[in-house]
Amino acid sequence: MIRPTQKAEQVTEPQTGRPAQSCEAWLGRNRSDKRRLWERLNPRHRRDLRLLAEALALQQTHARLPEQVRIRLDAALAELERVVRRIATILMEVARRTPPPG
Repeated sequence: MIRPTQKAEQVTEPQTGRPAQSCEAWLGRNRSDKRRLWERLNPRHRRDLRLLAEALALQQTHARLPEQVRIRLDAALAELERVVRRIATILMEVARRTPPPG
């Protein structure tokens, strides 16, 4: 048996009899909570969220790769990280040995 759904009772304003709305609705800016949260975040936080989302997507793509390709990719990434660490130590050594200007 299909039961009829009960509609939520709308609260009305006493003077006008219209449904009560939030101040944002009165101003024409009736946005969802998620949208308001996204707008409150400054661009730096949005960039961080976007980077995290891209990293998650790449991680999921990596998990779907065939085993041989995944092994080769992991080896290439490990080699790249080793080279980056080596370059960082060389740059720190050069910065330490370089006298300050003046």
